[in-house]
Amino acid sequence: MVENFDGKSKPIEIFRNYFFITVGALIFAYGLEAFLVPNQVIDGGVVGISLILQEITKLSFSIFLVLLNLPFLFIGYKQIGKSFAFQSLYGIVLAAIFTELLHHVHPITEDPLLAAVFGGVVLGVGVGIVLRNNGALDGTEILATLISSKSSFSVGQIVMFFNLFILGSAAFVFNINSTFYSLIAYFIAFKMIDIVIVGLNESKAVLIISDHYQSIGDALLSRLGRTVTYLAGEGAYSGEKKKVIYCVITRLEEAKLRAIVHHFDPGAFLATSDVSDVKGGQFKKKNIH
Repeated sequence: MVENFDGKSKPIEIFRNYFFITVGALIFAYGLEAFLVPNQVIDGGVVGISLILQEITKLSFSIFLVLLNLPFLFIGYKQIGKSFAFQSLYGIVLAAIFTELLHHVHPITEDPLLAAVFGGVVLGVGVGIVLRNNGALDGTEILATLISSKSSFSVGQIVMFFNLFILGSAAFVFNINSTFYSLIAYFIAFKMIDIVIVGLNESKAVLIISDHYQSIGDALLSRLGRTVTYLAGEGAYSGEKKKVIYCVITRLEEAKLRAIVHHFDPGAFLATSDVSDVKGGQFKKKNIH
């Protein structure tokens, strides 16, 4: 029988998440307004689209950032959970407010190359902090996760396709140099995100050893929609028979998986590793009704 799990975190964990999402959103906004925007360098995803629309319409970037992310947040609510959706909404709204407050900050540099390099670093740190604390500032990765679950393309391939198209559009709105500098900023930010969130790549393989393996496995199926495999294990010292849970998840789901495991067994052994490519099997997300 599945033990009821409502996905609730302890107040201190909730406070910690929102605190670091606030910090991440502020760093993100500063990187955008002090480095990228003054030098006509854009980022990928919804942020890049919002910057392009701001240049075309002369309306505020923050308006587009919030409005364009709303459909993706709805997808995130359905696919990942309400805590992720609410924390992401909080981060996006804060990022929009911070960009408005910092819009007239003095640029750190007027050299587009330096702006692309150091702006990419600052932007990546901010986004990475938010992702690490179960939130997101850009909805395209949520959409890419959903498309990946219904196609043969990986999340990384889909995100790359979106962003190459978006960054290429900068040539028509700004100039061709903006596209090249934007590509530099995007790749640096992408690498910085990986550094900050320490290995939260697009897919993670998870091994869990716990006496409550059945409850944990059922909760992963019902809460994340991920099928699991039970492997037969044996302790080398004790000779005790153990069941080992094996599961593959996306990087957006790791925080929730850890919360589920901790809920049923705070002392459970949990190991994660990067997975560069996943094909076949039951990795595709199972529909939960």
